[in-house]
Amino acid sequence: MLKPDYPITTPRLLLRPFTPDDLDALHAYESRPDVARYLYWEPRDRDTTRTFLDKKITRTSLLDENDALDLAITLRHTGQLIGQILLIWTSKQHRQGEIGYVLHPDHHGHGYAPEAAHEMLRLGFDGLGLHRITGRLDARNTASARVLEKLHMRHEATLIDNEFVKGEWSSETIYAILDSEWTP
Repeated sequence: MLKPDYPITTPRLLLRPFTPDDLDALHAYESRPDVARYLYWEPRDRDTTRTFLDKKITRTSLLDENDALDLAITLRHTGQLIGQILLIWTSKQHRQGEIGYVLHPDHHGHGYAPEAAHEMLRLGFDGLGLHRITGRLDARNTASARVLEKLHMRHEATLIDNEFVKGEWSSETIYAILDSEWTP
């Protein structure tokens, strides 16, 4: 079980629960085709963003398997919401989790995704006692693969044409790191 104290602070970021006031900033990137390109969903209209925001607002602790932390990534010096970071508790028995992230493209290339994801690894390993954490991505998403590599996650598999997404076959790449490999 994990109920973090918020906000979670990094050198440049604050990771905090979403609030209803985040709708405009969240929709600003969820509505973009370049953001949704490698994700399971199409660009979202405002009502769909609101529906998913309502779900995100409730995802603030890991009480049991399949629960998720779904947190807003904000810039520490301005409070501006620039993306989201996710930790899912995928298996209680096998002590496994998964991380994910989405950033507004205006904030790509500044190291924010690895900085935020590092905190999710810390929470998963040190806070929840996980043994293994994975990151799954569309194999074409080389920028996301670089984020996982910066976290010292290992490429374990590429599953060729394993999912039919948005009208086409898509390959999935899986990265992972064990608690014994984790360096805070």
